[in-house]
Amino acid sequence: MRLHALYKKTWMMSLLVFALLVSLTPISQAATSLSVSQALGNQNSSVQAVKGYVVGQPTATSTVITGSYPNDYALALADSPNETSTDKMIYVQIPSNLRSAFGLQSHPELKGKSLTVTGTLTSYFLHPGIKSVTSISIETEGTDPAPDPDPDPDPTEPTVPVEDYYRTAAGKTGDALKTELHNIIDHHTELSYSAVWEALKKTDEDPANANNVILLYTGRSQAKNTNGGGADNWNREHVWAKSHGDFGTAMGPGTDLHHLRPTDVSVNSTRGNLDFDNGGTEHSEALGNYFDRDSWEPRDEVKGDVARMLFYMAVRYEGDVSDEPDLELNNLVNNGTAPYHGKLSVLLQWNDQDPVDDRERRRNDVIYSDYQHNRNPFIDHPEWVNEIWN
Repeated sequence: MRLHALYKKTWMMSLLVFALLVSLTPISQAATSLSVSQALGNQNSSVQAVKGYVVGQPTATSTVITGSYPNDYALALADSPNETSTDKMIYVQIPSNLRSAFGLQSHPELKGKSLTVTGTLTSYFLHPGIKSVTSISIETEGTDPAPDPDPDPDPTEPTVPVEDYYRTAAGKTGDALKTELHNIIDHHTELSYSAVWEALKKTDEDPANANNVILLYTGRSQAKNTNGGGADNWNREHVWAKSHGDFGTAMGPGTDLHHLRPTDVSVNSTRGNLDFDNGGTEHSEALGNYFDRDSWEPRDEVKGDVARMLFYMAVRYEGDVSDEPDLELNNLVNNGTAPYHGKLSVLLQWNDQDPVDDRERRRNDVIYSDYQHNRNPFIDHPEWVNEIWN
């Protein structure tokens, strides 16, 4: 009996030691990466490692290009290197510190290679994706691994290499500068008009309350979930009035976030398609804004914002694509359905009167990194306004 009890005690202690050893096994050794198909089915905001083949660069919800990559900001993975269905791909947002090593514009040879990406499983481009990426690794037989990025990037480092973005515009003025800026910001990723709702909730988020957005003309902080068409809801204001060029809500100018802003429904209705100018009667709900039969004057705090949005539109849309209008600024009001917006002389004054602020810069960065992948040059370089229009 004593011997049996001793064997039993020894056996139980062995089990305890085994359990202890298992509990001390590093998670990194025990963990395995998910396949792309597994990651597609688990978009639950968990942090996971996902292994797949690079099949191209996503530029829209259902578009993945396989060459002539426009930038280094995203890539698509699939379980097969020959996959062509976007439904079987996961979209990866590449953070700034990994772009030089794993961006497809810099390294088109990565197409067809197997990568392991660690990040948060969440939607990107309104498609199953991986964001907040912490690491990317590649092992290719017979070659050296891709260079390791900076493992601890400076948190104060700009998330967007702004000067590099505009390098081809350096030294240019007048029409040459306007043309080059157009070439730089052209061919951006286009959103659907319904997708604009969710995008504005991020681009115009109230920094003091993440549940709210700031309305353009009133300056009011309002709950994100109160968007719609009812009284005191907020809706999507086309700062370049969509009737000026008759582009409506078509993808491209009609959905371009650089001139779409959340505004109070009734205030938006009053502004309508008016051109911009000084003077008029103060709006009873949007104090500081003035209007008359042919013009709208926004509050002082956003005069420069409005001007720079219109300068952007006049450069981005030059009519060089068959379905895009040629938008231009002029010194008139009552432009109606013509592809013109005024009043240029006043917009130039507003650009100087209301300088670029941090909220405007943040909005530009969010549109660039998360949605359209192009920038408003006149937020980054407001001095270029006078180089082109004066």
